[in-house]
Amino acid sequence: MNKILLGIFAVAVCFAVGQALQCYECKLGFWDLCITTNKTCNDGEQCFSGLGTAIGFVDIKTKGCLELSRCNKTEQTNFPSNSGSTMYQVTKTCCSADLCNSAPAHFHMSAVSVAFAAISAVFTVKYVI
Repeated sequence: MNKILLGIFAVAVCFAVGQALQCYECKLGFWDLCITTNKTCNDGEQCFSGLGTAIGFVDIKTKGCLELSRCNKTEQTNFPSNSGSTMYQVTKTCCSADLCNSAPAHFHMSAVSVAFAAISAVFTVKYVI
């Protein structure tokens, strides 16, 4: 009976790990104010945190899901769009664990997720086989 329950647990962990990535989303924040909601990313996207400057002196923040090809890059937005005047620029840094784009300590969340998956796998292999 215990082996059956452990097998069900192992399958549930695999499905939980395979679910879509959850990230915090903040369209645009200024200084330390960035109101967030939860968002589910599409395939091929990771969570990101963006930090930048608008009009040369206003700190801005943004968070959400981002295509892998746009990760870890600085993007410029011009206004009007066809001018050479930079309205703001944001450097977007990506991470790949659920809700990892919350605070600067996102590495801790990533390490906890990896540790949990490893412990679950060892536990399952030891008791199911």
